[in-house]
Amino acid sequence: MPDFDVVLVNVDKTFDGDVRAVIDFNAEIEHGEFVAMLGPSGCGKTTTLRMIGGLEEVTEGKIYIAGQDVTDLAPSQRDTSMMFQSFALFPHRTVHQNVEFSLKVKGIERGERDRQVGEMLQMVSLDELADRYPRDLSGGQQQRVALARALISKPTVLLLDEPLGALDYSLRQQMMVELKKIQRELGITFIMVTHSQQEAMSMADKVIVMSDAIIQQTGTSREIYEAPRTRFVADFIGNNNVFEGTIQSRSGSIVFVESDDGHLFYVRAHHDDNRAVEIGRRAHFSVRADLVHAGVHAGMANQVEGSYVATEFLGSLETDVFEVGGGVLVHVEQHRSASDRSYEMGDRETICWPAEAAVLLLD
Repeated sequence: MPDFDVVLVNVDKTFDGDVRAVIDFNAEIEHGEFVAMLGPSGCGKTTTLRMIGGLEEVTEGKIYIAGQDVTDLAPSQRDTSMMFQSFALFPHRTVHQNVEFSLKVKGIERGERDRQVGEMLQMVSLDELADRYPRDLSGGQQQRVALARALISKPTVLLLDEPLGALDYSLRQQMMVELKKIQRELGITFIMVTHSQQEAMSMADKVIVMSDAIIQQTGTSREIYEAPRTRFVADFIGNNNVFEGTIQSRSGSIVFVESDDGHLFYVRAHHDDNRAVEIGRRAHFSVRADLVHAGVHAGMANQVEGSYVATEFLGSLETDVFEVGGGVLVHVEQHRSASDRSYEMGDRETICWPAEAAVLLLD
């Protein structure tokens, strides 16, 4: 398997008491990819990361790194390095000493260690702080030290466990850009665990969404955002409106779904699972809030009336919330400059969206 840096084949992890933490995990990660495992706490993403690094035993399945079966190898025998959320720096060692630690363990002579450490500290913009101790550094600087220490051994794969979780919002925004930049410059495969949708969608080339110990969907950020495959992904990613109804018929890639209050919706079926479009089956579909329009618009296949509830503001965006039949709340997202009216509580409005904006979901 030389084309992939990491391959997981039918990997399971079961803890004592028959607790299944990871179920049938399959993934192929190419050289130089930045992969994010995204999901809520307890979904199995950190357990999977620890199995890749050898910190958790695999119950079933196989793990390959750079074509080698490492399933039963100790962490020291795998060409991986791990960066933890807590940074785990040595408090009584300087920045230079923290970063050089793994090189020293390997017996690399001093002059070569100094050269490699100097290059790495320059890459993470810490070359002027080499003689400081962790206690004298900011949170962002400590994070850079932890990153430099993890990368100095030039591993095939860097494993990152919530690497930005200990940083405040503004610093986290800055470090997202820097982390991606460093990964691109080095060309090393990064596998990151996060519960932050923004971190995953902003940095990763590939996103693996997990829930309840299983993979819900794997794809690029755009694929995950624009075409969620399951109800969980639609609820978890982006600002999606989720509707429920009964499948009445199908015409090509369009499925006709009737809601309980009698509305007939045009919905796009983007997958090939015929069970998902079985006539008479209860189904969910999602529509992104930025593809929904308030007011009557020509050419919109789907239309429903709603009652105004509230407006949510976020920077240059605003989201108007309407209640439609059955108590379903529909979010209509738009740039504030595009809004040409304000609503009073209870105002009635037509809500519409094109047929291709609605995506049928696998439950």
